[in-house]
Amino acid sequence: MDGGGQYNPRTVEEVFRDFKGRRAGMIKALTSDVEEFYQQCDPEKENLCLYGFPSEQWEVNLPAEEVPPELPEPALGINFARDGMQEKDWLSLVAVHSDAWLLSVAFYFGARFGFDKADRKRLFNMINDLPTVFEVVTGAAKKQQKEKLSVPNNSGNKSKSNSKVEHGSDSQGKFSKPQPKDEEEGLDEEDEDEHGETLCGACGENYASDEFWICCDICEKWFHGKCVKITPARAEHIKQYKCPSCSGSNKRARP
Repeated sequence: MDGGGQYNPRTVEEVFRDFKGRRAGMIKALTSDVEEFYQQCDPEKENLCLYGFPSEQWEVNLPAEEVPPELPEPALGINFARDGMQEKDWLSLVAVHSDAWLLSVAFYFGARFGFDKADRKRLFNMINDLPTVFEVVTGAAKKQQKEKLSVPNNSGNKSKSNSKVEHGSDSQGKFSKPQPKDEEEGLDEEDEDEHGETLCGACGENYASDEFWICCDICEKWFHGKCVKITPARAEHIKQYKCPSCSGSNKRARP
């Protein structure tokens, strides 16, 4: 069932690449593809699991029939809790279980192919440098980066624009998310550093200077344009941008 069964990563770098692909797929399910993911997790169906594949794709499906399974299995029955709690809480719960599954798969490969203490430590450190799925889904990863960058600076000047759209190739554009006044002070270099620490709400990857970004006016998360299928030209005509997660929440809001 799992795409990972078709090959076996044997080195630390290969296992980490496998981890990143699966993680990206699960983040898509819980952010940019959340509408489709929500619909597939029908509580009327049998026990369902969320799988992430090395190809950065995701799938909601029944657990593997073979016992024991070829790979560790994700949390079972995520669909049953869908309608019994707030959607954001349900997504956070699935995200936590997804993080646990991703680690179990990575260290399953590590054990299977005899990683020693140094290899295991290196693998964990590589994984730990990435925000968890939970941190991306809840916005905690971005909050941590903001706190990390909000060190007071005495010799500052305002240098942020007010536009919600970020063009990576525009040398004048600065990180433009509205921020409290006490965080607005800082040198231009710090603003550029902040770019590098900004994480996409869909894929969780860092800012790159040659990429187009857009900010959701509801949750204020930043996204790669390509991750939410918004082009710079289209963004110019959007008065209030809502990310897929916020759009989906509004559609399903109950009285």
